[in-house]
Amino acid sequence: MEYEIVTLEEKIAVGVSARTNNTSPDMGAVIGGLWNRFYNDGVYAAIPQKENAKALGIYTDYAGDEKADYTVFVACETAEEPKEGNFAVCHIPAGQYAKFIVHGDMVQAVANAWQEIWQMNLPRAFQCDFEEYQNDDMGSGAEIHIYIGLKES
Repeated sequence: MEYEIVTLEEKIAVGVSARTNNTSPDMGAVIGGLWNRFYNDGVYAAIPQKENAKALGIYTDYAGDEKADYTVFVACETAEEPKEGNFAVCHIPAGQYAKFIVHGDMVQAVANAWQEIWQMNLPRAFQCDFEEYQNDDMGSGAEIHIYIGLKES
């Protein structure tokens, strides 16, 4: 799986969050529930100052590696933290990331990409990783950028 190394500035993301891990039998339901709340319960519509309206799936606060607990956010980028509202806020740290570009069915393509990423020998920081959804095509036309946080070199 090909990727490029990119350097990103810090981003502020606002949305909803939960704690889970990849071995939990309800992990899919937890993450799916966040996406449902984000879009169907009006969270996305209520977020002020959407700098970049693209949806983000963010994985942070790792308790270890990809097998440990982490916090997942479903959010979008904003110019600053909201002063009102009951939102979860995440700061995506500045730094180097491996950027993967994935095309295909939104759910299946992302799941397959993560399976491959977990097998790669990347110098992962396990600080923050995220998916940036370039469009809202759930079918074969989806384009997703996956950013894997790398250790400082």
